[in-house]
Amino acid sequence: MKQLLQDVPEYIKSLVPYPPGKPKDELEREYGIKDSIKLASNENDLGPSPSAVEKIKGILKELHRYPDGSSYYLKKELANRYDVRPSNLVLGNGSNELIDFLCRIFIREGRNAISSRPSFLVYSKMVQITGGKNRVIPLKNATHDLAAIADAVDDKTRLIFLDNPNNPMGTVISYGDLEHFLSCLPNHLIVVLDEAYGEFVKPGTDWAEGISFFRKYKNIVILRTFSKAYGLAGLRIGYGIMDDAIAALCDRVRQPFNVNLPAQEGALAALKDDRHLRLTLENTWEQMIELSNKIRELGCIPFESNTNFMLVDTHRQAKVLFEAMLKKGIIIRSMDSYGFPTYIRVTIGTPEENQRFIKAFSEVIKEIPKNKGRD
Repeated sequence: MKQLLQDVPEYIKSLVPYPPGKPKDELEREYGIKDSIKLASNENDLGPSPSAVEKIKGILKELHRYPDGSSYYLKKELANRYDVRPSNLVLGNGSNELIDFLCRIFIREGRNAISSRPSFLVYSKMVQITGGKNRVIPLKNATHDLAAIADAVDDKTRLIFLDNPNNPMGTVISYGDLEHFLSCLPNHLIVVLDEAYGEFVKPGTDWAEGISFFRKYKNIVILRTFSKAYGLAGLRIGYGIMDDAIAALCDRVRQPFNVNLPAQEGALAALKDDRHLRLTLENTWEQMIELSNKIRELGCIPFESNTNFMLVDTHRQAKVLFEAMLKKGIIIRSMDSYGFPTYIRVTIGTPEENQRFIKAFSEVIKEIPKNKGRD
């Protein structure tokens, strides 16, 4: 066993596991609280589509059958929605699995990928798992520094990851900026446009939605998920839109039944439930404004966001604030590990949840002193 473990590559040994949060019930037991609310993981607090729930209930008696390995009906619906071919689509166990596919296909020792800091942690982890190097470019003015990313490209670069909107900043890349960026890149690499929060982008925003570029640029991959706006995070289902040739390679490394039956049926029903999606977006946009105003009144800085969460500079130690909020039954995200020691990230919840957050937040910040140097 000792020799076996010694043979494991250093790039695997040095991986830091993705930090999972404790189950809500366990946190309540540990802190002696009840009826806590979770505003840390950017889930849809309105819940899943009622149509999806009913559809899933109806197919439970079929759980002894393997799911459709091709996701035929869901691909057909997505293809009609985006005006692409089913062969342009790959389904995954969350959009995370699509990132895994792309890294396994295109990255290996001696090759590299480029991502930004801060952004989704899974990009760098998947690159490291495949033995490649991840070049990290700091954000500029809270968004992707496309000029610096372009300068970092070399003949070994195979993937560029752009979460658009960005997590955790909530900012977007403009149409003109992405057009210029794509036109300047060599054709030996793929640009991955991760649009996990794309549904939340406000109408009229100058946003470079990936599908607008899909027919012109063969080297882009668009990632979407049902975990956020569609409220199906527990089913783990996402999809990628890409050139047929890239999709064919993904299907070669994909497990035969990687998307389970409830996920396929639930996603198909949720995709057709326009009412639930509209209610989700309206709640997010309206509550974002109200929450921002109240946070600002408390002397903190909420940042404008095109997602279902907001970043807040509290002027106080975020880790301390996180613990204090937890004791009041409110689970938020401290951004200290992202390099923002006074920032928290808060998911936009229901009106009732947001009211509880503001009440607890207003009490907590009175007890925690501001960082030195703050007004």
